[in-house]
Amino acid sequence: MTASATTNGGYLSSTSKTSNSHKSSKTNSAILHRHIHHEPITVVGASGNYLELSSGQKILDATGGAAVSCLGHGNVKVKEAISRQMDQVSYCHSLFFGSSAGEELGRELISSTAGRMARAFIVSSGSEAMEAAMKLARQYFLELSPPQPNRRNFIARKESYHGTTLGALSMSGHVARRALFEPMLLENVSKVSACNAYRGMQQDETTGAYVARLAQELDDEFVRVGPETVCAFVAEPVVGAALGCVPSVPGYFQAMAAVCDKYGALLIFDEVMSGMGRTGTLHAWEQEGVVPDIQTIGKGLGGGYAAVAGLMIGYRVLNTLDNGTGAFAHGQTYQGHPIACAAALEVQRIIRREGLVENVRRMGELLSSQLKQRLETHPYVGDIRGRGLFWGLEFVRNKETKEPFNPKDGIAIGVHEKGLQPQYSISLYPGTGTVDGRCGDHVLLAPAYNCTESDITLIVDTTVKVIEDFFANRTA
Repeated sequence: MTASATTNGGYLSSTSKTSNSHKSSKTNSAILHRHIHHEPITVVGASGNYLELSSGQKILDATGGAAVSCLGHGNVKVKEAISRQMDQVSYCHSLFFGSSAGEELGRELISSTAGRMARAFIVSSGSEAMEAAMKLARQYFLELSPPQPNRRNFIARKESYHGTTLGALSMSGHVARRALFEPMLLENVSKVSACNAYRGMQQDETTGAYVARLAQELDDEFVRVGPETVCAFVAEPVVGAALGCVPSVPGYFQAMAAVCDKYGALLIFDEVMSGMGRTGTLHAWEQEGVVPDIQTIGKGLGGGYAAVAGLMIGYRVLNTLDNGTGAFAHGQTYQGHPIACAAALEVQRIIRREGLVENVRRMGELLSSQLKQRLETHPYVGDIRGRGLFWGLEFVRNKETKEPFNPKDGIAIGVHEKGLQPQYSISLYPGTGTVDGRCGDHVLLAPAYNCTESDITLIVDTTVKVIEDFFANRTA
């Protein structure tokens, strides 16, 4: 193997020279990095699809970090929008004041749903958005007439990831990321199976039968915990970091929504990673035939130009609050931050004006076809899946049995580190726990929405070369 790695609660941390890390147990950094003994690579510049490192090496950013940089790096229009906002106002406390940037962003977002969502709520991270969604769902039932105070439980899915704060981590099913903090996590969140056709569908089972089985599992879970106690069912339309770009099968979310409606629970979609254009529609739910009651958004909202995320809130929830207290009992210091809102607004305007969601669909088809053409027969690539410009490659030890590699082999981080070597100079996003939260490896590809055919071809060519060389040089 060309690299060594450790996992810390499911988060990959490198210990190899290829990532420019220091071997010493002490570093010169004053920052508590993700691994205390190893400083990360220093980025000194970024433009378009490339990151420039302090060593002078240029890295092809094929994933936009964590599927964040949807416009690439250094967009002049976004920088100008941020500068204009700083000339106006950089911060005001949302308890007392609002900003024109926040209002305009809200209108842009609501308009993008064709009026199917009612309000936006802007925060600073996806984890914060999930925390807010949980509290809003609980408050909705307290504001009903008559109120339903017994609604306190949530049903989410195994092999999911919804954030790193304690509430969001409680909602998550990723075993390794939960492990250290299990005694501190909420006990009112239960899990059902994820919709993962590659590993979940039985041999000779039809899609319809698979959907019916998962719907029955959800129905049974409502009954087990008490249907009158459930606030919401929470799921990612396309599972990102936990499973590696796994989309639902046709009809799945319609069936899940029907179960929620049967018991009067809300439907919450986590679109922090898969939303805002990443999967080929601005909102991932547009491909599911279902409109959620609450939707979290994040990475593609601001494209990395500011720390920004948010909620989209449906009329069912808004009207209940409107007829009740008229106030959401939740607020944060940096809620609706003017600079973050200005950055996100310009990012969304660029996506709309330049027709980038359509480009995501076209380039996504090209990315899909090239990946499958080049890697479908590779002995260690078990599955290639995704939507739009959001694709995952799952690695397996045995293609026939789908047996995963031993976590100690560090396959995903090894492929990532291989890509960082100068002869490849590409960043691939690694993930572990793909099978059950502990075993399983994948890498993600999430190019910028404005990428071209030549960009896609370069990304695929380089990715294929990295994977082929990694496994060719790997010792058993």
